[in-house]
Amino acid sequence: METHGLAPMTDAARIHWTAYGDRTRKPPVVLLHGGPGLPDYLGDVATMLADLAPVYRYDQRGTGRSPWQGRHTFARHADDLAELLDVWDAPSAVLLGHSYGTDLAGRFCMAHPDRVAAMLLMCGPFVGEWRAGDRAERNRRMSATQQARLRALRELPRRTEDQEVELLTLSWFTDHADPDRGWQWAAQGARRRPVNWAMNRDLGEEKRAAPLDQHLGELRACLPAQVEILGGADDPRPLSALESLALRLEVPLTRIEGAGHEPWLEQPDVARTFGDSCGTRSRSARRTVSKLSRI
Repeated sequence: METHGLAPMTDAARIHWTAYGDRTRKPPVVLLHGGPGLPDYLGDVATMLADLAPVYRYDQRGTGRSPWQGRHTFARHADDLAELLDVWDAPSAVLLGHSYGTDLAGRFCMAHPDRVAAMLLMCGPFVGEWRAGDRAERNRRMSATQQARLRALRELPRRTEDQEVELLTLSWFTDHADPDRGWQWAAQGARRRPVNWAMNRDLGEEKRAAPLDQHLGELRACLPAQVEILGGADDPRPLSALESLALRLEVPLTRIEGAGHEPWLEQPDVARTFGDSCGTRSRSARRTVSKLSRI
């Protein structure tokens, strides 16, 4: 069963949400999409989990069906999630963050530790000096012509719709282990429009000024009992950054072979944590999410 709603926030913003499964069961799983500045894209993940627990996903303010204008802060986005939990009558939730959504999950946990029943951090948050390795690997996966075209598109003061889609496709196809399928997935993903570049800029600036790296001791102290990190072995972002994070937070890391930054696309049987057991890695992944969503 799928349900939709529009939740009013205390500052008059309105957040669009979608729920799956039996909403009377507690705690629910809440999906936190990446970006920042993209609309929600975790519908496939939600349907994979809906037989284990009720699942909520939402467009963060300023994206998709949650239009809003103003300066974005991590504190306001954490407040949004707390207010959504109130709307859903959920004292606490299992947070499943992807990419930037893992950063939001961590910051929410520090602000509202009593409202986090468990966390699954998928492909993030990346800490330390990881960006140079990411850039080098992306360049390795691109031709010189593609690199030049991407630079030219980024330098344009204004872009047409087609140019914006081309820029996003070139930016994202290197996220995947398989370059051919990666191009197809990136082209599809580039239709997640519009990108809220102001939100991306605001939260990017705040993240650089106060990186999560500086608060890992505080985060470790307030983590729930059940936390796990999932990382795609072929993500251009170095897996070593997630290995370092797992050690510093003292939590397990599951490495997904043959997957990049969106593991549910390239290894659905594994990332499905979720679907039928298809080998050791799939059974392990299923146990992880089943354990997190049934505590």
